[in-house]
This record gives sequence, structure tokens and C-alpha cells, in this order.
Amino acid sequence: MSSAADSVNSGRFLRFWIAQSLSQMGQRFGLLAVPVVAIETLDAGSDEVGYLTASLTVCYLLVGLPAGAWVDRWSKKSTMMTSAVVRAVALGAVPLLWAGGQLELEWMYAACAVVGVASVFFDVAYQSYVPFIVSGEAIEPANARLEASAQVSSAGGPALAGVILKVVSAPLVLAVDALAYVLCAGVLATVEDGEPRKRGGDTERSGLGKEILGGIRFVVRNPVLRRLCVSVGVSNFFATVVMTLTPLLILNELDLGATVMGVVLGIGALGGLAGSLLLPRIRRSLAAGVVMAAGLLLAAVSIAAFPAAGAFQTGGSVVPTGLVVLGQFGMTFGAVVFNITQVSVRQRVCPKDLLARMNASIRFVVWGSMPLAALLAGWMGSRIGIMACMWIGVAGGMLTVLPILGMGRLIRTEEQSTLAGLQNA
Repeated sequence: MSSAADSVNSGRFLRFWIAQSLSQMGQRFGLLAVPVVAIETLDAGSDEVGYLTASLTVCYLLVGLPAGAWVDRWSKKSTMMTSAVVRAVALGAVPLLWAGGQLELEWMYAACAVVGVASVFFDVAYQSYVPFIVSGEAIEPANARLEASAQVSSAGGPALAGVILKVVSAPLVLAVDALAYVLCAGVLATVEDGEPRKRGGDTERSGLGKEILGGIRFVVRNPVLRRLCVSVGVSNFFATVVMTLTPLLILNELDLGATVMGVVLGIGALGGLAGSLLLPRIRRSLAAGVVMAAGLLLAAVSIAAFPAAGAFQTGGSVVPTGLVVLGQFGMTFGAVVFNITQVSVRQRVCPKDLLARMNASIRFVVWGSMPLAALLAGWMGSRIGIMACMWIGVAGGMLTVLPILGMGRLIRTEEQSTLAGLQNA
């Protein structure tokens, strides 16, 4: 226990935690500002919002798999630093174009695509970096702390951005996002880790395609990773359908305004913070498989509050606002409990030299489905209505718990196998 506590309280982890927190806070500003810029500044409809969301996530289909092989070869810290700077440049261009009267939706698509590609490399490196800076028993506590700061950013970022939107235009809020990425890169430069600087020459000569296939085979053949991949992939697909249309629900259907949207998302994200803080206590009582199933089911049920709010769109703002807040709280609580647990399980059952390729293979499926879901949401929302489309997303989300039921014994077996492999190496 003391070893885990020392590991998560070490200077290198704390600096990494600060860098991640800076990135998350800026990212949450952008999460609110991007759809607001599209809807209110550029008059985007549901189709255009779907294209915008797709441009952020389609890169996982394009570069997701090779990114894993490259990140396993490269320094993960350097990869994250470079990705942060690229995102800063792309997002910083938006307010400059707006100030010059040149901002169009096409520029927004391009900026989001660049941010998306950089995010692929950052996220693959990020999830593969934790085992290099904390001990094995500290992986889950470390992920819980990282997720806690992410949820603080989720709670404070949109709410603060919503208040700032009362004073400045949405494109200027993206400048805050860009600054946060620059600061993130600077703090990451001070982190010391135990990661090898470069992989051996034999591995370098093995070929990119062979390394990609090695990561895919590992995920497909590992029973825990295979089932997690299916569950998270289906969950993200249907959650993306709902969340793509949420800004249109709040801004257009319910007419609550951008400030209320920021406050609603911020208050709802407190559920995620509660989930990350309570998870260590929950895990002391319940096995990982049970926690994942319960968290995912809670998230799926809570999403139903979003389309339910539409039934009260003519009866004032109190009830629909309350429903959206309640749904966001429950969704983020369940999703965070599930996500921290499943990421920690993945990191424990995978050898370190396969971490990036394993994460990239799963993200290729999970995040690669998101642009398809965003495009489908935009198309369906403009044809059958936003609420009907959201209910389809809710129904699909209920199915996501099925692949992970009864995984407890599998998880224990795979963790023991990986630990034995490390001891024999």
C-alpha cells in the first residue's frame, strides 16, 4: 500500500498530473466553444454539427493503428509534447481567422481534423505512459487521480467558459484552449520517467505493418481485451449519437442558451468527479468486472434523461434543465467509474512493449466508430427529429453492458499471467 502511495505522490507523477490538468481544462473550454462557434457564429445546422464532430474523430480510422506502432517506437513524453503544440497552433488559428473576417465552416473542419490527428498520438501515448511513471499496484489510483482532475475540468471548464461567453465571442475562448496546450507541453518537459529512449534495432527493422498486426492479434486473442473492445466500442457509438445532438437540444430545442449549456455540463460533470473519488473505496468492496458492468449500466440509463427533457420544452426551463443536469451527472458518474477501471485493467494485462499498440488497436475500434455515429446522428436528426434520434441512442446504449458480464475470473487470470511473464522476463 505504501509503495502505491509513494508512487502516486512522487514528483514525476505530480508534474505529469499538472500537465494533464492544464490540457484538460483548456480542452473543456474548446468542447463548449467549438459547437457554439459553429451554431451561433457560423449558423451550422444538425448536418454541419455532425460533420464537425466527425472531423474530430475520423482521424482514429485514418491513423489510429499506425500511431500505436509509432508511439511504441518513440518517446511517449516527446510525442505528447509535440501533439500539445500542434493542437495549440490549430486552435489558435481560429480566433485569428475570425478576427480577420475569414472564418468559415471549412476552416473549422480543417482545424478540428488537425486537432483530431494530434489527439490520436497524444491519447495513445498518454494511456501508455502511466505504467512507466508509477508502480503496477499504483496504476488504478493514478488513473483515478488523473480522471478526478479531468472531471474537475469538466465541471469548471464549461461553466467558466459559459460565463466568459457572456463577455467575449466564442472564437476567443479557443485561444484559452491553445494557451493551455502550450503550458501542458512546458510542464511535460520537466517530467522524468523510466521509459527506454528508443526501442531496439531488431524491433525497428521488423516493419510497421508487422507491428500493427501484432497489436491487433494481442487484442483479438486476449479474452479480456476482446470483450472490453466490443463493449466500449458499442457504448461510444451510441453515446456519440446522443452527445452530437445535445448542443442542438439545449440551444435550439430547449432554447436554454450557451451560458446555461456550460453551467449544465459543468454541474453534471460533478458526477464524474464523484465517481473518480469514490472508485478506490468501491473497488475495495467489489471486483473490477462488477464495477465495470454497474458503471456502464448506470451511464446508459442516465442518458435517457436527455431526450426526456424534450417532452417539457414548452413548460418552462426548470424541468428540462433539471433533467439534463441529472442525466449528465449519472452518465458521467457511471462512465468514469467504468472507464478508470477498464483502462487500468488494460494496462495491467498488457506487456509494456505492447501498450501503445494495444491502446491504438482498441481506440481504432472505439473512436473510429465515432465519426460514423456523428454523421448518422446529423443525418437522422435532420430527418426524424433530434428527440427520436436520441431515443435510438439510448436504446443502443443499453446493450453495451452485455459483453462484460461475468468477466471477473477472466480478469484475474490474465493479470496473473502478465505478472508471471514480467517476473520471468
